[in-house]
Amino acid sequence: MVKKHSRVSVRSMLTAVSSNPVGSGKTHPLSVLDHAMGLHTVHVVFYYRKNPFGIFDVDPLRIALSEVLCLYPQVTGRLTRGESGNWLVKCNDAGVRVLRAKVEATMDEWLRSADGSEEKDLTFWEEIPEEPSTWSPFRIQVNEFEGGGVAFGLSCTHMNADPTSITILFKSWIESHRQEPIEHPPLFKSTTLHHQQVPNTSTKPDNYYATKGNAETPSVKMVTATFKFSDSAIKKWLDEVRDQCAKATPFDLLAALFWTRVAHLKAPKNDNKHSLSICLDFRRLVQPPIPLGYFGNALHFSLLTLDEEEMDYGKLGHVVELVHRHVSDVGEEEVWSVVDWFESQKEEGGKYAQPFRMYGPELTCVSMEHMILGHKSLMFSASFKSDEKPVHVACHVGNVRGEGLIVVLPSVEEGLARTVMVTLPEEEMPKLCEDQAIQCLQPTLLIGGR
Repeated sequence: MVKKHSRVSVRSMLTAVSSNPVGSGKTHPLSVLDHAMGLHTVHVVFYYRKNPFGIFDVDPLRIALSEVLCLYPQVTGRLTRGESGNWLVKCNDAGVRVLRAKVEATMDEWLRSADGSEEKDLTFWEEIPEEPSTWSPFRIQVNEFEGGGVAFGLSCTHMNADPTSITILFKSWIESHRQEPIEHPPLFKSTTLHHQQVPNTSTKPDNYYATKGNAETPSVKMVTATFKFSDSAIKKWLDEVRDQCAKATPFDLLAALFWTRVAHLKAPKNDNKHSLSICLDFRRLVQPPIPLGYFGNALHFSLLTLDEEEMDYGKLGHVVELVHRHVSDVGEEEVWSVVDWFESQKEEGGKYAQPFRMYGPELTCVSMEHMILGHKSLMFSASFKSDEKPVHVACHVGNVRGEGLIVVLPSVEEGLARTVMVTLPEEEMPKLCEDQAIQCLQPTLLIGGR
């Protein structure tokens, strides 16, 4: 098969280091949850209508980045194995790879015509080598569109950071550029995910994780489409399901809607059941809350299973209520019990178990609702100037297999508006984009959704 010509061409690459080198000998061990994410990568893209640097010059970018990297020695370090065989970051200030690229399209043309695989071209990634001691686990790509506009694509191993960490890093970089205080300074304490209570490893979610590691997920081509829903459309539909779920959130509604519609595209299950793996950030679910600046992985996956009768579209409000109840029931005890379970899987000598395929094999839905504080979305508050916030933010996860992935993100419109990125097997996506139940909410289709 002939590889499709890429409209994104990398013109140069440099290495950004912190303006104050870190002291020698410092290391940062990756947590047990970090290790569990080892099969995946994270790619976040921030689109801006205006190029904040005028005539493109990477120097202002480098100055602010070098300053903020002083707070992030783990980002400029390199991966290595510790004595037990577990991953740790050697904080040697080797730097972050920064690439400059040109896009053969205007931003509007790109958003209309690009597909999900092309959007990943806005981020640079290569597989971790066998010997990663000189390999940068973090990449930043600055993409300049024809006619103005720029997209910043940030990539890293999922072991090093989750989407929240990447977003806060980028936001801190912009705050440094604007010479403002860092709103969410990074926290790297490896003890953050340890608590002193008696370990509990026998809860239902732990059984779910235990079977996850053995699941087979055949490799098929996956494609991504992006749906943008307005504040008014979400409000209208929430009002219609209030009689069945009075406290429904935009995430509850969209998770239920896409779950039921994707289920209709799948072959019937032998047990007549459908499962949704719901991924929540738990920084604010535990006590005391973990700061948003915690840099690493703070994600909790749990399974909601319904039979086919309950999945009938005519009962969408009922599914919304069940999703809402499931999300609301996830609490501190459940979160810590899963951490305890992962810790209990250590091999002799303290080596963590092999990583899991966390996004799959069942349909997985990720909530980014925690990134909305009050009426402010942290993803859209990374503004070079007060009137120049991102026009779009995309979040991809690498190496997704199985039934697919749904990511519910804040939207530039704010309020109840949301962006939903869906990754499915290629043959299923056209039917989803034409699904009448989804079209009733009049979404704008971007990136592969035409």
